[in-house]
Amino acid sequence: MSFLEISQGDSPLVLGLPHTGTELPDDIASRLNETGLALADTDWHVHKLYEGLVPGVTTVRTRIHRYAIDVNRDPKGVSLYPGQNTTGLCPLTDFNGIEIYRSGSAPDEVDVEIRRQTYHAPYHAALSAELDRVKAMHGFVILYDCHSIRSKIPFLFDGTLPVFNIGTNGGTTCHNQIAGRVIDCCTQAADYSSVVDGRFKGGWTTRHYGRPADGLHAIQMELAQCSYMQERAPWTYDPEKADRLRAHLKTILEALIEWRPS
Repeated sequence: MSFLEISQGDSPLVLGLPHTGTELPDDIASRLNETGLALADTDWHVHKLYEGLVPGVTTVRTRIHRYAIDVNRDPKGVSLYPGQNTTGLCPLTDFNGIEIYRSGSAPDEVDVEIRRQTYHAPYHAALSAELDRVKAMHGFVILYDCHSIRSKIPFLFDGTLPVFNIGTNGGTTCHNQIAGRVIDCCTQAADYSSVVDGRFKGGWTTRHYGRPADGLHAIQMELAQCSYMQERAPWTYDPEKADRLRAHLKTILEALIEWRPS
């Protein structure tokens, strides 16, 4: 699949990169309005942020933008956060609640199913295959799902988001020692705030794959974008901020690679 980027490593760690893509098929782009074409809700530069931090990591990334289809949503369209504002499988609004399609151009059920089969299913087939491959090598695997979001989005949450938002769906998606290692690294990162299972408890990917009893551990990291970039168009990467953050991300990934089940 030309829209997928897969890099195979030999460590127990797999990085999922579901929201860093900025590509849109022409037939979808032509239906978006100015708000949609701005692609404001991209997880900007996250693949760059994690690139080369530790050796042996497997990565699975889609280049397709989440406005086409969100591969971190339940393929059945079930909300991850019932009762809270969120965006769906094929988003109709941006994170500010503003419509992203031109009038009369929003996807119908047929469109959604085509996109699911074309983009969502292949992404997860690839991710699942890599998780199986790595688990066969080590007897277990750790999926670390990489995300970022603007630190202030009143439509989605109150106030300012912490820098490190760790998601384990209430401690159900990974061994508590794995969560503990990530939490310790974040807590020890001077001048950076963190929270566990706050506004973001882990998306569909984390919840779907996280089966600790089967040796499949999943944890999500949602970073506040203010920690490494400019949080407005043109969404500029800030090398100085990013390098400081990357040092802590490296510590996190090293701690995960070194973990072994007892």
